[in-house]
Parts: sequence; structure tokens; C-alpha cells
Amino acid sequence: MNRKYFGTDGIRGQANKFPVTADMALRVAMAAATVLKAENTGSHKSRILIGKDTRLSCYMLEQALTAGFLSMGMDVLLTGPIPTPAVAMLTRSLRADAGIMISASHNKYADNGIKIFAGDGYKLPDAIEHKIEALVDANHFETRLALPDELGRAARIDDAPFGVLGRYMEFLKTSLPKGANLRGLKVVVDAANGAAYKVAPMVLWELEAEVVSIGTTPNGKNINERCGATDTAALQQKVIDEQADVGIALDGDADRLILVNEKGERVDGDQILALLASHMKAQGTLHKNTLVATVMSNLGLERYCADQGIHFVRTPVGDRYVVEEMRTHGYNLGGEQSGHMILSDFGTTGDGLMTALHVLHLLKESGRTSSDLLKSFSPLPQLLKNVRYEAGNPLEDSRVQHLIDSIKTEMAQNGRVLVRASGTEPVIRVMAEGDDDRTIANAVDRICQAIEETGKRA
Repeated sequence: MNRKYFGTDGIRGQANKFPVTADMALRVAMAAATVLKAENTGSHKSRILIGKDTRLSCYMLEQALTAGFLSMGMDVLLTGPIPTPAVAMLTRSLRADAGIMISASHNKYADNGIKIFAGDGYKLPDAIEHKIEALVDANHFETRLALPDELGRAARIDDAPFGVLGRYMEFLKTSLPKGANLRGLKVVVDAANGAAYKVAPMVLWELEAEVVSIGTTPNGKNINERCGATDTAALQQKVIDEQADVGIALDGDADRLILVNEKGERVDGDQILALLASHMKAQGTLHKNTLVATVMSNLGLERYCADQGIHFVRTPVGDRYVVEEMRTHGYNLGGEQSGHMILSDFGTTGDGLMTALHVLHLLKESGRTSSDLLKSFSPLPQLLKNVRYEAGNPLEDSRVQHLIDSIKTEMAQNGRVLVRASGTEPVIRVMAEGDDDRTIANAVDRICQAIEETGKRA
């Protein structure tokens, strides 16, 4: 059963346009409160923790969500701007029934979204999301509203110096070996004018790194704007200008990490996963000797793992599916080429800042340059094209499917092909990678042409 409003990363869309409106946020909160209160078998009063990034629309959604939960008799704890992984951690630490993150992650400021974490810090199970969606559509909350003396209270918990941020920073630092520091490293950090604009420079400074900061002056509209993990040009230039050892690029809610080496070269999630997996294997801490990645990870990473004796598992695109695979089978390292990394020995969701600290620790301990340390394998040529179609579903056409199967067979020994439909627009993404540029270009072009022709005929 497909979710109606929740995608793989919560409810997301353009701010102040359905489904990301104040009215919808109010209804989602009231529906979530109804479901969560039924799940609460303890004697304590139910409470919700709400965090946000730095988008202008976060104020509107924060107030609407708060009103919805209060009206249902749930207390609300407001953290102010804070990374998504901090919301997941604090939800567990403060014994909240759920945590809400208001963010559209790496999207520009005009978009926003609502992510919900269960009390254990993991994203809500599908079954709970289905229940919430059903109640949102029913929109009959009158009989469930709290009586006047049972209304919830709201408290802002970001006021005390180093309050929730301090708790999160200690959580990050204790994930490193005891006594670890980053003394001697010069680090440029780009916080994408997002949720980590305070905490990222602070924790690096506390660990004794020499810190240069960019993307730390949010104004409500500049989140992910020519900065952060999705646009590293400014960081790459800054690393060169400052002669820094490494650069860190986070996204708007800081659950994603891209690195820049001392030469100003971009380093994606696949290289970071390769480094962490090989290190953890050497230390004997890689559970079941397995790395989890998605179908988008480069074939070079898969081959590298095979050479290192590391079992490699692929999931569909989305850190949600990576986490599900890890939890199901007891693995403790997984992530995506785009920069989500899950270190489940410490956290329940992708944490760009935590991953960065672990890589920086390895960089200092190794005494190597970042360009040397962060090049475990040579990625294979990879080509991705998006094909927009006019009608029907070209992937259901037997001729298109036969062609895709035929090309997959042709490339089985020296590459791979991935074809998948977008979940939000009439677009099909065609990706191929392999040992030869011309072969993969030919494969992608043939499939794209077939999709275009079929889409016009439908």
C-alpha cells in the first residue's frame, strides 16, 4: 500500500502550497497526536519535540504543528534551528513520544517538509504513516480534542546557552575514541546557511581544529543557495585559498556530507563509505563484514569492497531503505553516494557532521593528505539522463522492457544499467556505468530514445 502524503523522507513540497500548508501541518499534528497517544501505554503525559532548519516558512509550519499538538493535549518542546540527526537523538534522549523536523533537506528555501521520528529516533514505520494519513483525510478531530484543563504546554528549549546544541555536540564528540581531537587540522566548513550553521563550527573548534566557516549566515532565503553539499564550488575555492587540509559541505538539515580534499577536488559519499568500511573492517567493528549502499553507488565501490573482502548490499534509493536493511540484518554502516551516511553504532539516521568528525579523526591519525586518504578506488564512468514523457507509462511497454533487459545482458560482465521512474514527476531516470564511455553512452541513448518514442505514442 503506497503512502499518500509521506514520501521516503516525510511530506515535502513547495511551502504554502498543498500539502505543505499551515492547515495541512495542523491536521498532520492532530492526526499524529491521535495515533501516538494511542501508542503511549505509560503514565507520562505525551510530548513532542519539534526542530527546524532556517527556511522562512519554518516559522509558519512550526506554529501550526505546535497548535495541533497542544489542542490534542500533548506538550511540545521547541528546539529552534537544529540538524535532523539532532532531532532524532534528542527525541530519544528527552523521552519524547516523537520528534518532528521541519525541513526540505537539500532543496532551496521555497520548499519545505515535515519529517517525523518515532520515540526510538527512527523514522515512522509505514503502518503508522498510513494511520496518520487516514486521519488527515477524515479530518474529524472534534471528539478527540483535549478539554480546557488538558491542553498541552509549549516550551522553547533552545534559550539556555549551549542547551540542546551542547547536548548534541557532546553526543557527537563521544562517538569518537576517548581523548580524540583534531589539533593540527585546518578545516573549512560550509553549513549551507542551514540547520548546522551554529553547531558545525562550534564542535570543530571544541575539538581544537583550526576552523574557517562559510554558509553560516542564514537569512531565511539563502539555505542551499550556491553553497552546501549540492553546490560545492565556493567551498572548493575556499579550501584552495585557505590552504586548508579538507573541506566539509553539509546540506540544509545536515544529514548529508560531501567532502573537498586539499586540492579542491570534490569527494562524494561512495569514497567516504569505502574509507569507513575498510577502516572498520581492519578494526574488527564492521558488523557481519558488510556495507549497505543504494543502487546509485558506483560499480567501482562494489568492486573495491569485493577486493577488500567486504560484503556489499544494495537497496533502493533513499536513506530510509538503507536504514531498514541495516536494522533488519544487524549491519552498522551504510549510506548513499549523495552523502547520507548512517553509523548505527551511534545514531539512528544519516548524520553529516558525525561522519565528518570520524573522517577527520582518521585523517589526523593517518598523517596522510585528504586527497590520498579519500581515494580508495577509481570510479567507473557513469552517465545519467532524465527522460520526460507525455503520457502512459513507458516502462510498462513490452518493447521498452525487452530493450532494457537486452542491454542489461550485454553489459552484465563489464557494467550495469539502472532505469527507474521518478516518484514526483513524469520523468524516467536512465543510468549506465561501465568500463567504456562509448558503451555506456550508447546504452543510455538507446533506452532514452525508446522511452521517448513510447511516451509519445501512449
